Amino acid sequence: MPQLNTSTWFITIVSMIVTLFIMFQLKISQHNYYSSPEPLAMKLQKHTTPWETKWTKIYSPLSLPPQ
Repeated sequence: MPQLNTSTWFITIVSMIVTLFIMFQLKISQHNYYSSPEPLAMKLQKHTTPWETKWTKIYSPLSLPPQ
């Protein structure tokens, strides 16, 4: 039964790792990064509700004058 020749495994694995490293470096170098990331200004939306158009006043029992 013939034996498995493993003499070329080292150079194959090393060349594969080097190739993957180069490919990842090229992929990352083409990515555009922002120079200074800042949070986006969110526009506040005004939600109108039916009770906002009327004048209402709620009296808390503790805020009423003592009788």
